[in-house]
Amino acid sequence: MVYAWIVLMIFVGFAHWTSLVHNQGSLGSLFLYGTILLSGFIFGEIARGVRLPKVTGYILAGILLNPQVSHIVTQEFVAGTKPITDISLSFITFTIGAALIFSRIRNLGRGIISITFFGAEFPVILVGAGFVAVLLILKDAIGYSWSGMVLVPSILLASLASPTDPAVNLAVIHEYGAKGSVSSTILGTSGLDDILGIVNFSIFTTIGRMIITNAQFSFYDSVFTPLSVLLGGIAIGIIFGVGFNLVTTLIARESEGSIIVYVFALLFLCYSTARFFGLDELLASMTMGIVVGNYNSLQEKIIGMLERYTEELIFVLFFTLSGMHLDFSLFLSVLPFVALFVLLRFAGKYLGAVVGARAVHSPKGLGRNVGWGLIPQGGIVVGLALFIGYDQAFDVISQTVIAIIIGATVIHEVIGPVLSKAALVNAGEIRKSP
Repeated sequence: MVYAWIVLMIFVGFAHWTSLVHNQGSLGSLFLYGTILLSGFIFGEIARGVRLPKVTGYILAGILLNPQVSHIVTQEFVAGTKPITDISLSFITFTIGAALIFSRIRNLGRGIISITFFGAEFPVILVGAGFVAVLLILKDAIGYSWSGMVLVPSILLASLASPTDPAVNLAVIHEYGAKGSVSSTILGTSGLDDILGIVNFSIFTTIGRMIITNAQFSFYDSVFTPLSVLLGGIAIGIIFGVGFNLVTTLIARESEGSIIVYVFALLFLCYSTARFFGLDELLASMTMGIVVGNYNSLQEKIIGMLERYTEELIFVLFFTLSGMHLDFSLFLSVLPFVALFVLLRFAGKYLGAVVGARAVHSPKGLGRNVGWGLIPQGGIVVGLALFIGYDQAFDVISQTVIAIIIGATVIHEVIGPVLSKAALVNAGEIRKSP
């Protein structure tokens, strides 16, 4: 009750003062960033108070600050926060990579590879087949043609069903200090299936473009181009990771603050270099994290410092901003398709994890628990959906596809942290709240 009154007073104050500082240049921007941080922090504490992961509170705060929900923040301001989002994504993907320790993955055995593969591809099959069936039923009523408005949107939506949001799982696992085979498998799988998701997206969008434009199949465009983007991102990550490890030995005795500055400097350079050359920047920063996590003698010290001093700040910013970026304008009109996408993807992720675990005889219950932890989806999938909007070949259907994905993201990002926590509690890797 006390928190509720605090939130109410803060939002009333924000709504009043926004009109005064809205056009004050840097002063207005500072005020709004303070609003974002404070709102995210308070809603995170409220979420924790009602036994929900704090990341759920951050996302809800962002939804309340969304320009389409309230007038506290303008759409222009939200559009200008991309650098902050890039900073957050580079940090989060680096941290995820640093958590993918080879020795731990080997200890998990073949299970993590099998679960990753089936957990990434089952949703593609179910979402693609499900939307083809539904759109075929509806095509006569709404005038869809087979190739342009049934097969292509189904292919595009299927290509976006693979990725899991590892940032949500990372936040939940770190918040509750979860340790064990399920938390390690969830974190590893949600990082690895993003790679498969990018590959699926590149191949499927190429096929969709050929269908809708009646173009001939191009091996270069469909195979070599996406492969070069992925491998180039990995190469950039390795280069900066090795460089980071070499210099770390020279500054090992420096203060923690100096090491944190060095981490962020190299990380930003890695991320921006990959983007400059048109390579996969998320894969580059993740690969840099993998190199640091596995081959740096100070790995535990470095990751420990980042967790203590910067992690929560990054999480509050990123997830609150994610809620602010959601576009609700088409949400109601595509709500049935949003529900269909969420249900089919959920079934695919869960069945894929179960089948993947059983295929290699993993411990009983591992697949079921991991399946619940693979539901969060956001971040990278929204970015991939926006790429469809930039492609003129998909002009007729791109906004509908984006609306479905963003609508599904709202649901996935709100319920995903809750399901991840439930999976870890069920696995006995975090104790139940008293």
